[in-house]
Formats: sequence, structure tokens, C-alpha cells
Amino acid sequence: MKRRAFFRRHPLLGLVLVALLLLLGWSWQHRVALQAFPDILGAYTAKEYCSCRYVMQQPADYCRAYVRQYLPINGFSDEPQSRRVTASALGRTHSALWLGPREGCRLAP
Repeated sequence: MKRRAFFRRHPLLGLVLVALLLLLGWSWQHRVALQAFPDILGAYTAKEYCSCRYVMQQPADYCRAYVRQYLPINGFSDEPQSRRVTASALGRTHSALWLGPREGCRLAP
């Protein structure tokens, strides 16, 4: 009985395993950036919408289109009285607050 190499018997499975190993290696090298990514989407949306709406004084519809992303925003609220914008994406929620004409908008703690 002849024994054949695993990759000769299952070439597609072998390629998938090699690709998986490469993906794991790449993700390990970039683990810090990948951990920060969920925060970036909500924070960017809140801050940029706040700047568009309250610093540049653009209409709400224009600013919504301006901050639209490929990834979905789960929750979004604009409170014109307090000039506070809150956006939720990928399980994280961030708020931006308009401080004044000279300071602009800042992410709220």
C-alpha cells in the first residue's frame, strides 16, 4: 500500500489550510489595529457629523450622506438642543459634543 502526501490527495483543503495560517499570522501582526477598529466607526461618524452639522452649519440630510459608511451604523441620534451627536456601530457607542464656534466638536468622554 502506497502512502501519498496529504496535499496530493486533498489539494484544495491544503490551500485552505495554508491560507488560514497566513490569515492568522497577518491578524496577529495587526492585532492592535484590529482591536481599535470597532471604536473608529462610531467615533468617526459622531465627530464628523457634529462638525458638518454644527461647525459648518450644513443641513442634516447633507451631513447624513457625508458620514455614510459601507458598514452599518446601528444607532444614531442628533440632539439639536444640546448639540450632541451619538452613534453606535459594531457594539460601541460614541458621542460628540459641540463646544463652541472656536473649539468646534469633540468626542465626549
